[in-house]
Amino acid sequence: FDLEGTLVDSSRDLATALNATIGRFAPAVSLLTLPEVRMSIGQGAPSLVARSLQRVGITESADDVLPLFLEEYERVMLETTRLYPDVPESLDRLGDRTLAVLTNKRGDMTRAIIDALGVAKHFAWVYGGGDVPATKPDPSGLLQLAAQAGTLPAETLIVGDTAIDVRTGLAAGTITGGV
Repeated sequence: FDLEGTLVDSSRDLATALNATIGRFAPAVSLLTLPEVRMSIGQGAPSLVARSLQRVGITESADDVLPLFLEEYERVMLETTRLYPDVPESLDRLGDRTLAVLTNKRGDMTRAIIDALGVAKHFAWVYGGGDVPATKPDPSGLLQLAAQAGTLPAETLIVGDTAIDVRTGLAAGTITGGV
């Protein structure tokens, strides 16, 4: 499973962290709306920060702003982040399957969220950015998970909410489901 947009809605906490970060660089800039943040989610924090800075017209390098964003996000990442409805029940029904999470969000943050939301027990592996050789849509993390589970890619299903997840599944040769 992908994490954000698939298992959890973290958009409000991401918006809070982005707006706090932008406010520290350019207090006079208009804040990002929740729909604007949701449209920018995908491909990990570096891309989210770069898209957000561009959207509000800040010319600072995303690489320079990223550490500040991560600091702000770590502070608020569990304020409003919630599982989508029916996720716990769905994971319970899949209890006889080997499940994993593959996301571009930093691995330590991903594990903290999964644990705090009470669903860590469902996953054999939880991999985020920094845990696998490359981020999605590169298929290496998905292929690594399939190998660890002892399955062929063609017997593996990735479930995600974006074109990035679909591209990852197609590149890995897995079954791909979109939500």
